[in-house]
Amino acid sequence: MPLNHVLRLYTIMDDPRVSGEKVAAYLKEVSPHADVDISRVDGEKGSTDFVKVHVRGRHGRSAGGSAPTMGIIGRLGGIGARPERTGFVSDGDGALAAMSAAAKLLDMQERGDFLDGDVILTTHLCGNAPTQPHDPVPFMGSPVDILTMNHYEVDPAMEAILSIDTTKGNQITNHKGIAVTPTVKEGYVLRVSEDLLFLYSQSTGILPVTLPITTQDITPYGNGVYHINSILQPAVATQSPVVGVAITAQAAVAGCATGATHLEDVEQAARFSIETAKAYGEGNCQFYNEEEFALLEKLYGKMTHLQTLGKEAALK
Repeated sequence: MPLNHVLRLYTIMDDPRVSGEKVAAYLKEVSPHADVDISRVDGEKGSTDFVKVHVRGRHGRSAGGSAPTMGIIGRLGGIGARPERTGFVSDGDGALAAMSAAAKLLDMQERGDFLDGDVILTTHLCGNAPTQPHDPVPFMGSPVDILTMNHYEVDPAMEAILSIDTTKGNQITNHKGIAVTPTVKEGYVLRVSEDLLFLYSQSTGILPVTLPITTQDITPYGNGVYHINSILQPAVATQSPVVGVAITAQAAVAGCATGATHLEDVEQAARFSIETAKAYGEGNCQFYNEEEFALLEKLYGKMTHLQTLGKEAALK
């Protein structure tokens, strides 16, 4: 279980002086061979550190093998809203889960347990991000825009992606724990993966819980329409299938709320992601049915226009 890494990384991240270098130092403490890249990016409202961890599999692409590469993205605006709010905010759970999963995978390798496929884990860390209005509760903003986030977090090598994001600021999924979304690929909202539902029950010990999404949720931020949150924003920047792993609550909780992180739920998200990475690299987990997707495109055409800002943006 990655719980010990969740606890250690929470202590590191719940700090006004949090940085990508401090998280990288912990990962290299876990494994001296850790492959970690840090990129500090400045925006109009401050700066943030993007972190990318590449965990190589024994039969992965990086070793010249045929096992596919899975991506795990910790999606968020910021892990802190200082000076407006003091402490680690609810929105930071995605970053904590992704980096905890990275630490556990590295720990496993040090003990001799290697996955078949490569896993690339990304997130960003900002301890003083802005907040923004949103119904029913306020969101966290970010010092950089979503295009910048996708540039650093969505790696072209990712052949399937889990996007972990705190999704408590809604009245749609009233469950404390995690929930998975339908698969999104190139503008299509596909059916929920049966393989992922099995892995959900296997790792959590309960019946699967899903997060309903709409067409609006899979379009890019900045087009003026309502989004449940940014959980599926990686889907606008890739042809690979993307599934959201939502960290949820029974009540609507603001993304900028402090004291609202439940470490057992973060650990659950990290553990589910690790189990998915194991199965995906082994060829035992499909995010979508390729034949069904090909038939949909044959019948109804491409839907990639939903990955853009739309007609009005194209005319500007």
